[in-house]
Amino acid sequence: MTPHIEISVREQRLRLYENGRALMDVAVSTAKKGVGEINGSECTPRGWHVIRARVGAGCPANTVFVERRPTGEMYTPELRKKFPQRDWILTRILWLSGGEPGKNRLGRVDTMRRYIYIHGCPDEDVMGVPGSHGCVKMRNSEVIELFDRAAVGTRVLIKE
Repeated sequence: MTPHIEISVREQRLRLYENGRALMDVAVSTAKKGVGEINGSECTPRGWHVIRARVGAGCPANTVFVERRPTGEMYTPELRKKFPQRDWILTRILWLSGGEPGKNRLGRVDTMRRYIYIHGCPDEDVMGVPGSHGCVKMRNSEVIELFDRAAVGTRVLIKE
């Protein structure tokens, strides 16, 4: 059986399963504004998705990404003070694509066109409470582990 990922918004947890066994069970941070699928809502989309692209293989932890490209910067609290408005996307990106047309794929509800990722974040960001702009934020060491275990095409269920 192929691995799949389940993200519980209520619990603020991500679990990676393979052959019915949990290989990972970690705290995450989903959207501050809750769940929803509409473009521009800054909500975390529900339903079945797949990992469409993997970005950042081999990059050091705390590599800063903008538009899925490394900026050449390494995240530090001092860099955050210099750019306080940035949405910090660090270390690895797993770009999600909706798997349910009309719910989270195509039109105004397209997860991929909304640039919804599972990604690393600054260590000082709190996990276990909503705090993102729609993405699923993880600790850098944990997103590296997930990235190394989850191929393109891995199914991801985001549930309330």
